[in-house]
Amino acid sequence: MTGKFSLAIHGGAGTLTREMMTGEQEADYHRALAACLRAGHTVLAAGGSALDAVTATVCALEDDPLFNAGRGAVLTTDGRPEMDAAIMDGRDRAAGAVAGILGPKNPVLAARAVMENSPHVLLIGDGAMRFCRDQKLEFVPETWFVTERRIQHLQAAMAGRNRDDPATKHGTVGAVARDAAGNLAAATSTGGMTAKMPGRVGDCPIIGAGTFADNLSCAVSCTGHGEYFIRWAAAHEISARMRLLGEDLHIAAQTVIAELQKAGGDGGLIAIDAAGNVSLPFNSQGMYRGTIGPDAIPRTAIFTEALRAET
Repeated sequence: MTGKFSLAIHGGAGTLTREMMTGEQEADYHRALAACLRAGHTVLAAGGSALDAVTATVCALEDDPLFNAGRGAVLTTDGRPEMDAAIMDGRDRAAGAVAGILGPKNPVLAARAVMENSPHVLLIGDGAMRFCRDQKLEFVPETWFVTERRIQHLQAAMAGRNRDDPATKHGTVGAVARDAAGNLAAATSTGGMTAKMPGRVGDCPIIGAGTFADNLSCAVSCTGHGEYFIRWAAAHEISARMRLLGEDLHIAAQTVIAELQKAGGDGGLIAIDAAGNVSLPFNSQGMYRGTIGPDAIPRTAIFTEALRAET
């Protein structure tokens, strides 16, 4: 199948509340989402693959300190960032992931290196770090990742002052794409949850939980309370409902998010199917999200409003 290409992204379901977000902050998020969408669009418009598009997009999201991935990742109780990432190719279900790393500038590139240059799917901790060095990935100092805003979030969390603020608890970035050749791909990256235990791993690098792609059904990237997305195998569940029950993308994605909500899991996801249709459901107060297609117009949203075109 060939035809139109499309791309969707999320910057996490842990948003500031409407009441707390200033007009300037809202504009900053819309601009950032639009810039990241354009990074992926550039790849797709030149005839590039969905895999390259989601890689470029997530790299852009990781480099922006507004989001909880790469630079600006949240901190553990030890005051350090520990990052996870995953990528998956819908053509053959090839996948790569890393967990608990600190040093590689773009964790999604580490995940892709695992997929392409190792016999494994998931590498963690010290072993993952050695692999990243062997792959000659770009490393940056720990200070590059740690922002003052995340330090403040950790201090508030440790003092018990922000337990009900999802903007300080969790967040993730991700991208899903369909290229002009009809191939799908997904990539996800995160710093996890503020004040998480060192060594905690969420759904992001767990293939089938926070990240999944299969040309026969869909590509999915999730964001939210990862423990629930793991237990429900959320990303794969959407694909399974489409393949086995014949549900369309939107129904399958909405159903999974509703089931998570009933269980107490908050968050959302982005998904794209073989025809390039996109679904962006969430059960939280908001989710930074956006889409772009051949018209090159980024469309973004934060809360429950419809996507708006960015200039």
